[in-house]
Order: sequence, then C-alpha cells, then structure tokens
Amino acid sequence: MRNFTMNGKNKIFGLNRAIFQTINVRQRKEALTWNKHFGQPTVMQKLRLPYLGNCYCKNYFSTSATSLQNTSNPFLQQIVESSKKRTIRKRIKPTETQEDTGQENKNKYNVLAYATAVEYDLEKLVNGFKKQGLYCPTSMKEENLEDVLHVSARYQVGRDPREIYLFREGAVVFWNFRELERENVLTFLKSFEEGSYDSELVLEESEALTVIEINGGTKTRMTNSGVIYLNTEDPADFEKYAFSNAIAQSVKLAIWESSLSSFIGKIEDITEDLKSSGKISLSRQDVLRKQGELFALRHSINLSSDLLDTPDFYWDRENLEPLYRSTYNYLNISKRTKVMNEKLSHCFDLIELISDKLTDKHHIRLEWMIIVLIMIEVLFEILHFIH
Repeated sequence: MRNFTMNGKNKIFGLNRAIFQTINVRQRKEALTWNKHFGQPTVMQKLRLPYLGNCYCKNYFSTSATSLQNTSNPFLQQIVESSKKRTIRKRIKPTETQEDTGQENKNKYNVLAYATAVEYDLEKLVNGFKKQGLYCPTSMKEENLEDVLHVSARYQVGRDPREIYLFREGAVVFWNFRELERENVLTFLKSFEEGSYDSELVLEESEALTVIEINGGTKTRMTNSGVIYLNTEDPADFEKYAFSNAIAQSVKLAIWESSLSSFIGKIEDITEDLKSSGKISLSRQDVLRKQGELFALRHSINLSSDLLDTPDFYWDRENLEPLYRSTYNYLNISKRTKVMNEKLSHCFDLIELISDKLTDKHHIRLEWMIIVLIMIEVLFEILHFIH
C-alpha cells in the first residue's frame, strides 16, 4: 500500500475497504470485533492498515469505494472486481442476552452449567470462598442436600442477583453470571477438583438456558422451548435448585456420553481387525482395562447418579418436582440415558467376545504345554526302560 500514491482520504478508505473485503470470512469476523479495552484488532495489525481514530473498521464501511472503480491501475481494478464477487456473511447475534440486549431485557439473563471434574471437595470449597471474600457460601444440609453448595455474590452488579449451585459430582451451575466472571470462578474451582476434565471438553459439553423474571400470579415454570419463567415475588432458592439439579445432571451425562464416544472410537480398529483377519491385537491385560472402563461408566450412570429416577428430595415437595421434571424432559435426559445403556451393552458384548476368544486361546496354549510335558515324561520313561 505504501507504493501507491492517491489523492484524498476517501481513496485510501476505499482501497482499505476493498482490501478488507478480500480477507477470508474468519479474518473479517475477527476484525469486526473491536475490543474497546485493548484498542485495535489483531487482524488490522497483521495487515498493517492505517489507524483511523479509535477504531479501524468503523470508518472503512462508512466510506465508499466508488473512487476506485474508474482507476486505471490494474491491481486496484482486480481488487474491486474480487470484492464485488464475494458476499459478506451476516454476523450472528451473541447469546449473552444480559450483556448485549441493554435495558430492554434487563429482567432476562442466562443460566449456564459445566461439568468440570469427577468430584468437588465441597468442605474445602466453603473455606475457599470465605477466604476469597467475593462470594457467600451457604450449606443446604438442613434440607438433606449434603452434596450441594449454594453460593451468592456479595457485591451486586445490576438489578438481578448472581448465584452458583455446586454439586459434589463435579457440576456447577451459574445464574446471571457474565463470561469473564464465570471464567474466573472456573479457574478458582480447579484447586478443589478431583479428576479434572479437559477444558475444551468442559466448554463443549456445557448447557445454557434463558431465564425471564416475571411478577404477579404466574407460577415459576419452564416452557417447551426451554425458557425458564421465574416468579420473583417469592423466594426462589429452591426453585433455582430444582432447575440447576436437572441441568447439572445433563452436563454430567454429556461428559459420560463423550467418554463413551471416545471409547467406541478406540475399539473400532478391533472390529476391523476381526472382520478382515480374524486376529486380535489386544492382550488380556488390555481387555481387562477396557472392561474396567465400561464397568466404571455403567456404575456412574446407573448407580451413582439420579438419572434413572427422580431424587428423593422431591418426593414431599410437590411444587418443586414439576420444575425438575420439566427441565429433565426438555434436556432429554431419560432418552439419552437409555441410548447410553444400549451402547454400553453393545460394547460389553464385543469386549466379552474378545475376552472369551483370548481365554480360549490361553486354554489351548495350556493344554499344549501339558501335552508336551507328558510327552517329555514318557520319553524319559522310555529311555530309562531301555537303559
């Protein structure tokens, strides 16, 4: 760009706009995202385009490139022609309703859930939150919820409160938390996790629902579209817990689904070997390990969780059970659990087939060893008889 001389700022702006439209879709999307706190976007720095005030992209699209259409420079004409042929993808509105919709939806926010570890140490977490001083932990043992920790923010940001529900099985549910604060809390939780999951897997298998606060005689409920209507006139701690309980089970199930998918991917080569050559490349020790993985996964789904039945907590709380069941049904937990168990059964069948095959092979080897030993003994007896 420095080798070209142009008269007037409009021509420079038009050239920048034409060059900018030739960038691939991903770069354009990154360039359009202007960070007010850190200045110019990285894409602009790489392209070395001129700095225009407080923002790069604003002024490019406010000016026209018509001044370049009649230029005699073949390089500029090529840029203009290529920019005409490309179509710009429309930007998708962000899902963070509270952060981006402004005052019109001030009673609307998101609930996000993550499964970050096999288990949380809730007792140490209580002390950790107290030392940190930003959140107030509240135990729910009085309601026979020893495996749940309710945390509320000490400092108010906006009109709606910010709350967290932490479950001992390694799931956390955020109510009305912005992305930066959620990330800070997730980082804080790492010190109290046992068996942490991969960060990318945690983010990929998260769940998000929308909450709309209501007033008046309408009851708290969840619609078929997954929107939670929360009545703010009454205390909503247990209503939020009922929703959080089902969402936490969903993200935990998603982690197990991912683990099973990974396991199935690992045994695909075994089935191909059996199909093509009839040989097994695994040892008996490897087969035992895979059986252990399957048993651990089946135990977690069917015995250590409440995926198959409604928790005892809701038996004498008729107002909370419908909230839990509606969320449970919306997230399709029952069907997903059934599919998981069917897949586990097929995996067990394959592993048992391989185990039986290896066992038979081991038995045959032992039988031949016995036959050889008998033959050696007979040979010695014959030699002894001859002498």
